[in-house]
Order: sequence, then C-alpha cells, then structure tokens
Amino acid sequence: MARRNANGEGTIYRRKDGRYEGAVYVLTTSGIHKRVRVYGATRAEVSRKLTEAKARDDQGIPVADRNWKLGEYLDYWLEEVVRPGKKPKTYEQYELVARRNLKPGLGHKYLSKLTVRDVQTYINQQSVQGYSARRVEMIRNTLSSALTRAMKEELVNRNVARLVDLKAPETGVEAAEVAPWSFDEVQRFLVVARTHRLYPAFLLALFYGMRRGEILGLAWKDINLTDSTLSLRRQLQRVGRELLLTSLKTKTSRRNLPLVEDMTKALEELRALESPVSDDDLVFRTNVGTPIEPRNFVRTFQQLCDKAGVRIIKFHHLRHSQATMLEHLQVPVKTAQAILGHSSPAVTQQIYQHGGMNLKRDALELLQARLRETKTAQADTPGRLVDAIDGNGSRQVSRQSHIWNDLLAWIISGGPGGARTLDTLLKRSNHCNIEQRVTGVDAILKDSRRRWLLGAVAVSVAVNSR
Repeated sequence: MARRNANGEGTIYRRKDGRYEGAVYVLTTSGIHKRVRVYGATRAEVSRKLTEAKARDDQGIPVADRNWKLGEYLDYWLEEVVRPGKKPKTYEQYELVARRNLKPGLGHKYLSKLTVRDVQTYINQQSVQGYSARRVEMIRNTLSSALTRAMKEELVNRNVARLVDLKAPETGVEAAEVAPWSFDEVQRFLVVARTHRLYPAFLLALFYGMRRGEILGLAWKDINLTDSTLSLRRQLQRVGRELLLTSLKTKTSRRNLPLVEDMTKALEELRALESPVSDDDLVFRTNVGTPIEPRNFVRTFQQLCDKAGVRIIKFHHLRHSQATMLEHLQVPVKTAQAILGHSSPAVTQQIYQHGGMNLKRDALELLQARLRETKTAQADTPGRLVDAIDGNGSRQVSRQSHIWNDLLAWIISGGPGGARTLDTLLKRSNHCNIEQRVTGVDAILKDSRRRWLLGAVAVSVAVNSR
C-alpha cells in the first residue's frame, strides 16, 4: 500500500500533458494559508520547487496571495504608495511613464515571472525607438521603484530592473555642456531688467541661485525686511491642470538666507507698489493677483535676455551661473552649498560650478604672477638679509617673519647648493685637485661664519618680537 503524505509535505502528480505538478499549503501575504502549485518537466524538478516553497514558509516568508501582472501592480503602487507618500509632481512623472511606456510594453507580464532578459530587451527597444538616454533612464528608474516596493511586500525576491544595463552614449555624442553667464552678461541683463516689475525675482535667481518654483512660491510672511532675512519653505509647481503650492522636497533645500542691500531695497520697492495682500500671500503675482504660470515667467526672462543682447540660457542655468560666480570670488564650497540648498558640497562643485575659459585664464595668470613673485623674492633674499644685519629698524619690524622663514630654509637646506646633508663636504667630488679643495674649505669656513652671524641676528629678532 502506498504511503500517504503527512500534512504539509505536499503532493506531486503527473498531468495528462506529461508534465508534473506539485501543490503545498503555505502562508500568503494576506495572512492566510493557501495551496500554491508549481510545475516542471520532471518529478525531481517539481520536488525541488516544493522543497524551496516549504523552506520559505518555515522561515516565515509569505508568498503572494495573488499572481499580479505588472500593469495591475503599477496601478496599485501609484495609487496606494506613490500618491499618499510622494510629492504631486513625482506622482505625475511616475504615472506618465507607467501609462505611456511600462504598461504598454511590459504590463502583460506576470510580476513573479518578470526576468532581467525581459526588461533588458524592452529597455533596448526604447533606445532604438529614439527615446533620449535621460528618458530611458527614467523608465528604468520608475520600474525599479515599483519593484523595490514589491520586494518589501515580498511579492518578488529580487529587483530585476536594477540588473539592467543602460545603453552607453554613442561615441562623440555628449550632453550639451552648461555655459553659465559671465559677470558682464549678468550686469547687462540686470540693467535691462531693472525697470521690469519682476526685477526682484530675477535678483533672487542671480544673487541666491533660487529655483523657479522657489521664487514663484515665495510668500511675504517668509521675508523679514526689518532683519533682512528670508526663509525658503515652499514652491509653486504646475501639476496637470493645477498650480500647486507644495513644501520643498529636502531638508537642505529648506534654508534661511540673509538679504543683501540691493535685494532688500528691491523688495521694499515692490512691497510699496503691491496691492493688498492676497490669500496665498505670494510675493510675485500676475496683474490680476493670481499665481504666475512658470512657463510665462520663463518666457518673460527670455524676452529680457533678447532685449539686453545676452545669450538666452535655460532659467535653471542661472543657478549654475550664480555658483560659478561664487567660485570665481573664491567663496568656500560649503558656503555656496548652503546658499544654493544642495545636499552636499560635491553637488555644488561637480555639477553647478563650471571652469569656463575666462576662469581658466584667470587661474593660470594668477599662477604665473605668483611664480614671478616667488622668483623675485628669491633673488632679493641676500639684500633683505643684509638689511637685517645692518640693523635697518624700519624694515626689521615689518619683515621679521620673512627673515626667520628664510633663515630656517637656508639652514635646513644644507647650504646654498646641493642636496640636504649633515656634512657639506660630502657634496664635493673626491676627484678634485688641491686648489679646488682649498677653495672649497675656505668657502665652507666663510659659510659657517655667515650662518653663525645670521643665527645671532635671528635670535635677536625673535627676542625683540616678543
């Protein structure tokens, strides 16, 4: 008589089509036990799959209570995870990618059966169809975010989107390099913008590198004209058919900044011309008192660029211009990061600060001037030391530190020529004649007397400087 399987062992039997099927009761993500089935070409393959399912169940790892298709799971993820927990703009971007790309291309695939090959083939097809590298990356990242959530819900064991390789850019095809404005271009633009009612908004972009949404979302309650400070806490964004005021995304983007004199004056003039405060308390509004459409704001900026005769750049590149100007003025990167609201100094330095041709030329000319100065100082060293020996009091007081540093460099270097050594005789060749040796000894004696005298002068200088 055949042995009857104990409870929990599962069953294996052969189907009419010749394949094998196994079934076992395991815990599901809904908290109940459910009979799941596995299939294979041989009995051994099905037995292995059953053993793996029972092992996961013993470890308390539940299985999915339903076999999700990717399209169905994306709908659930967008409405139950992204919409409640992310910014409206983030939801809009994810929803657009899911609707236009992921659901038509991979939505029919079962979540549990989605493979790296499936996703890699799809990503390659998007590149062939002409999507930009940035767009393809966004498609991959959106899918990766959804599958990461599926892993947390224990619906899949791994995130196959993370294992996909993006196509490398074609040889010779590079992203357009940001070309920020120079000081001259900024000044020319501000001269023309000075008469425009949105002049303070452009000052905020060029003085503080504020984002477009941060400028348009700025409220009067965030500005303290008495203390000359402003606080950035929210932004204005176009989401679908609505203009929404939302909080800033990160902790570092929520920042407090001091108002410089020109900025304070411009805001005071705007305040004096403003009509009674609106319900939303916005600083920058249309003529009828409504929030400014971001696209219209950029269009105004471009018109002023054309009027000023300066290059028309993306409005966001004003942040790059401001960061580069701060670098040119040798402002510490950490300070520039705090002003711009970046997450780390590396973002400021590697992405937003650009060493243009003018900056490179200035840096090299500065190096040239410094090297020339060093050469002149070295040539003038004996004269400066003689002045100190002669007791020139007027120079001694102002140049004590230079004499002391020069003296230390003289002594440590082992003399006026050759390598550093405890015995300056070792610098001479053993093959020189008697006359050369006598001359060398005499030079060493003179050098010793000179160093003794210089040492006495240094001690005197040190004592007098106390």
